[in-house]
Amino acid sequence: MTIQRMDHVSVVVDDLEAAKSFFLELGMELEGEAPIEGRWADRVNGLDGVRVDIAMMRTPDGHGRIELTKFHSPKAVSAEPENALGNTLGLRSIMFAVDDIDAAVAQLRAHGAELVGEVAQYQDSYRLCYVRGPEGIIVALAEQLG
Repeated sequence: MTIQRMDHVSVVVDDLEAAKSFFLELGMELEGEAPIEGRWADRVNGLDGVRVDIAMMRTPDGHGRIELTKFHSPKAVSAEPENALGNTLGLRSIMFAVDDIDAAVAQLRAHGAELVGEVAQYQDSYRLCYVRGPEGIIVALAEQLG
């Protein structure tokens, strides 16, 4: 067996509109939206009565996608701690390459995002940072230098 590609990353959110706006501001495009429910959704999630709305976001190059999922039923549960730090086990961030990290941070801050630490330079290669957006989602940004 060999995987063909990574299709998408799924992020469960409470405020779907805020999450869509955040990723649109980052430069992603809305690929589509749909309500999802039914026995097959219950079976694949291992839950009863699944009723969600999803929004598929894609990167401008068409190679990366994020599925934003809003659970109506059953109610979504919060992870602990709510604003987990970078050393918390599990998925911590999604990284995007940007052409201007300062402009990206300014744009996202205007929409309520906060820097987790600060913008830092790694050797002569990259400027990097982590930004916390809606629902505590941590997005890593990387600007290649040179």
